Amino acid sequence: MTIKLTRMMKYTLLTFLLSICALVTQGQTKGSPEHVVITSEKGKIRVSIHENGELHLNVSPKDVVKYKAAGLVRYRDFGARGNGKTDDIDAIAATHAFANLHGLLVKADDKNTYYIGGKERTVLIRTDTDFGTAAFLIDDTDVQNRDASVFTVSSDLKPFKLETITSLKRNQQKIDAALPASCLITVTNATVKQYIRFGLNQNKGSSQTDLFVVDKNGNVDMNAPIIWDFTQITDITALPIDEKPLKITGGRFTTIANKAESKYTYYNRNMAIRRSNVLVEGLEHRIKGEADHGAPYAGFINIGDCAYVTVKNTILTGHRTYNTIGAADKPVSMGTYDLSANRALNVSFVNCSQTNDINDNTYWGILGSNFCKNLLYDHCTLSRFDAHQGVANATIRNSTLGHMGINAIGSGLLLVENSTIRGRSLVNLRPDYGSTWQGELIIRNCVFVPADGKSISAALISGSYSGQHDFGYTCYMPERITIENLRIDDSRHGENYQGPAIFANFNPQMTDTSYREKFPYVITKEVSLRNVTTASGNALRISDNPFMFRDVKVNTGH
Repeated sequence: MTIKLTRMMKYTLLTFLLSICALVTQGQTKGSPEHVVITSEKGKIRVSIHENGELHLNVSPKDVVKYKAAGLVRYRDFGARGNGKTDDIDAIAATHAFANLHGLLVKADDKNTYYIGGKERTVLIRTDTDFGTAAFLIDDTDVQNRDASVFTVSSDLKPFKLETITSLKRNQQKIDAALPASCLITVTNATVKQYIRFGLNQNKGSSQTDLFVVDKNGNVDMNAPIIWDFTQITDITALPIDEKPLKITGGRFTTIANKAESKYTYYNRNMAIRRSNVLVEGLEHRIKGEADHGAPYAGFINIGDCAYVTVKNTILTGHRTYNTIGAADKPVSMGTYDLSANRALNVSFVNCSQTNDINDNTYWGILGSNFCKNLLYDHCTLSRFDAHQGVANATIRNSTLGHMGINAIGSGLLLVENSTIRGRSLVNLRPDYGSTWQGELIIRNCVFVPADGKSISAALISGSYSGQHDFGYTCYMPERITIENLRIDDSRHGENYQGPAIFANFNPQMTDTSYREKFPYVITKEVSLRNVTTASGNALRISDNPFMFRDVKVNTGH
């Protein structure tokens, strides 16, 4: 009798609380595409749209108890048809809103195809989600808001400002702050501009930016240290890190590509990961319907403002390359991505590949990143690794990279091991950001196939630096370069081929001491070579510009 009474009391209390109207704000203001209002009144489950576009969901107390007991909900429970024709976005959003409120797993039906049209409705994912082998058809041919993500993986924890911190030092070990938990700290000084881009996509730079992790006592994780001095701070935000991992598995996603004008109007119809401690595993993304023109994409998996994210056993697709007129009023190829990471720390891509040929240059390189630390490729077969506005520490191992190879600027350790690189160089230090790497480069147990075997003037390290442009920081070449057990497959190069060079000709105008750099380049001090062989039999040279690298000490081992 006592047990029955206790259960009845719990049920009555639950009914009372839910009938009040559980108003769930899914990360945005009332009336926004992420906002869902949940009520609990008797009757059937109802999903409805109010005049302002707000999504309303009613789930009876009886059904709430049922779903909580099961520990999961399915899209069909909230009206998804899964027939590949009916737009299921409202039902999908309602399902996740309910799951977020009650901490439930969301599970798709494996045999279903969920059509998602161009309506502006972002699904917030805050609980484990199993997409299984279900298909999701995302139609971008008529989109209300290209900036609105289809899915956003987010946290219940809210960011907050750290008003008392007014400056920071490079490699500072502790900040003066008591925090509720470990946090990702993002810092900006809008009065200082860095990464002032040079070339066809020139710009006026970005505000000085950094990010790092601290524990609740303010101790900085020195595996990803503070890399800039901040004499002034215009914004500093703490984002609490979820202790519990969130897991997203499966899903066969297909984007029907937009056919918009080819200009820099990026489409963010994607899965945006904005929560720390996330695993994405077994996802597949394909693209169909690409025409001879289209607007670029900002990454189907778009990782930002978070830490400790792993994308594993995932299949992606490179986007077709389109051209437009750049900031210099000249034609330029537009970057368009299936993977993107911005202001993210400790991001790993493990056993990832792509559906199209990694050496087909009609498709753009698959990854673009900015302001990241500790990026990892492990057992990946992808067309490109790329760090635009700086990465602090990057590792590429057990991987094969295609026609766009490794492109990076940044600091710390750049490690490439047990990998095959088929780009035009083994590592390209991006000229548009000053070909800078302030740290060390290690290449170990690798195979380099210059330009996938095409005849070129091959160089291991490429870049360009005139010394006449202010990038907003001093530009460095890696202070020390170590190359061990490298096989260079240059067997198909022409008769006039002189053999591979360690360095490309970074500045053809610098041929004697008369050349003056307004912004001097800090050249590599030391290169260590051990067991470097060429298929052509030609010896490794220093550069086509030996004067520029005349002071580099080259050590050869046996």
